[in-house]
Amino acid sequence: MRYFFEEYALDTDRRELHRGAKLVPITPQVFDLLHYLIKHRGRVVSKDDLISAVWNGRIVSDAALTTRLNAVRVAIGDSGDEQRFIKTMPRKGFRFVGAAQEVNTSTDEPVGWVVHDEDMTPRSSSPRLSIVVLPFANLSSDSEQDYFVDGVTESLTTDLSRISGSFVIGRHTAFTYRGKAANLKQVGRELNVRYVLEGSVQRRDSRLRVNVQLIDAESGTHLWADRFDKPVSNLFDLQDEIVAQLANALTAKLIAVEARRAERSMRPDATDLCFQGRACLNEATTANQLIQARSFFERALLIDPRSVGALLGIAVSDFQMASNLLADDRIACFSSAEKRVIEALSIAPDSSSAHMILGGVCIYTNRAVQGIAECEQALRLNRNDAYAHSSIGLAKYYLGRPAETEGHILNALRLSPRDSGAAAWLSVVGVAKLQLCADAEAADWLRRSIEANRNRAFGHFALSAALGLLGALDEARAAAKAGLALDPKFTLRRVLATRLSDNPAYLAGRKRICEGMRLAGVPDS
Repeated sequence: MRYFFEEYALDTDRRELHRGAKLVPITPQVFDLLHYLIKHRGRVVSKDDLISAVWNGRIVSDAALTTRLNAVRVAIGDSGDEQRFIKTMPRKGFRFVGAAQEVNTSTDEPVGWVVHDEDMTPRSSSPRLSIVVLPFANLSSDSEQDYFVDGVTESLTTDLSRISGSFVIGRHTAFTYRGKAANLKQVGRELNVRYVLEGSVQRRDSRLRVNVQLIDAESGTHLWADRFDKPVSNLFDLQDEIVAQLANALTAKLIAVEARRAERSMRPDATDLCFQGRACLNEATTANQLIQARSFFERALLIDPRSVGALLGIAVSDFQMASNLLADDRIACFSSAEKRVIEALSIAPDSSSAHMILGGVCIYTNRAVQGIAECEQALRLNRNDAYAHSSIGLAKYYLGRPAETEGHILNALRLSPRDSGAAAWLSVVGVAKLQLCADAEAADWLRRSIEANRNRAFGHFALSAALGLLGALDEARAAAKAGLALDPKFTLRRVLATRLSDNPAYLAGRKRICEGMRLAGVPDS
C-alpha cells in the first residue's frame, strides 16, 4: 500500500517514506507512528491507541511519545505550530488531517510505469488527481503586483485541495520553482504528480488578464487552457473571483481527464469508476444518461462499500432524476438520495458536497429552511461551492421569496460561469420571475437557459409556460414540442405530483406555470 499526501509517498510494503523522488530516512517507530496516523486519518487516535499499536502496550512516557511525534512531523515537513498534517486535539489525541490518497501496490512493482499482463494500459505510479500549481508569472512591469500573483497561486492551491480524491502539492514546495525555467516532465517526476498547472498574470491600465494551462506531466501535452480578462476594481474581490472560476473549471476538466484514463483500464477500481460516473453526471441531461452514471457508482460501491464518492454519486443521480422531473415517482428518488447522502456524512461529516446535496434534497421535499442551513454549512466548508448558492436561490423560490432568488443564482454564475449546471440555475430564475408575474423577464432567462443547454427538457417546458402566459401561443407550442421531443413522457401530473412547498405564493406560482404549459399543449397526464 502507498499513501500519497502533498509531495510525500509512504510505502508500507517497502517501509519507505519518499519526498518526491528522494528517500526520507526515518526510524522504524517513527514510520509505524506515521503509518498508524494515516491509516486511521478518519478519526482522532488517543495516546493509548498509539502506544498499543506501536509499542505493543508497553509503558511509554509522555515525553517519549512527544519526541517520536515531533520526529514524524519533522520527517514530513510539519511542526507543532503549523500542524499541516498532524493535528493535536487537546485532551483527546491526534489526527492526521492532510489530504491523503491510497494506492494498492505489490512489493515488486517498480516506481514509474506499471504494466499488468491482462491490462496493457500504462499505469502511472503518481496518484490520481495529483497536481502542483506552479507560481504564476507576473508579466506586469509593476513588481508590486507580485503579492496579487502569489495570492492567486496560494488560494488556487487551497481550493483545488478540496476536490474529492485529490492531493495537491503544498505551496511551500511549489514556490521553490519560482523564477525557474522548469522542465514540466521533470517537475512531475520530482513531485510524483500527474498534472502541472502554470499561469501568468498581466495588468494593463484598468484590466487584468490571467492565462492558465494544464499540462499532463507524464507526456508534456497540453490538456486545457483558458484566459480570464477582468476589469480591475477591488483586487482582493477580483482575486477571489478568478480563483473560484479557475477552481470550478479545473475540477470539471480534471475529472473528465481522469475518467478517460479510467476507460482504458481493464481492471477499474472504485476510484476509476467514480471518476467515470462523475464525468457522466457532468454531461447528463436525460434519464438514460443518469441511469448510466448511477451504474458506475453502483459498481464502485460493490468494490468499496464505504466509498464516499460512490455514495454521493448515487445520491446525485437519484436527486437529478427527481429534481429535473425525469421520474414519475419523485419522492422515491429523493428518499433514496437522502439515504445515501446521510450514509456518506456518517463516514465524512465534513464533506461540503454531502451537505450541499442534503440541502438540495431538503429543499425539494418541503424542508427549505433546513435545506438552506445545510447549504450554508457547505459554504462554510467550501466558500466556492456554486451549487450551494444556487440551491439557496431555489429555496427562496419555494419559500415564496422569489425576488431574492436572482441574487443567489448570480453568485453561483460568478463562481462558475461555464458550469454544466448553469442551464438549471438560469431556469430557476426563470420560474422565480413567473412567480412574480414578470413573464417577459422569465422568458428571457429561460431562453438563456436553453442556450446554455438545449438538451435539457425542463428549460423548454418552462419557456413554453412563459410564452403561453404572454399569449405567444405559436412559440409556446414550439417550445413544448421541443421539450416533448427530449422527454416524451413529461406531463403536468409529474409537476403536480410532488408537494415541494406549502407556501401560498409558491403554490399560486406553480398554478400559473401549469396554466401556461397547458396553453402550450403540454399534456395533463
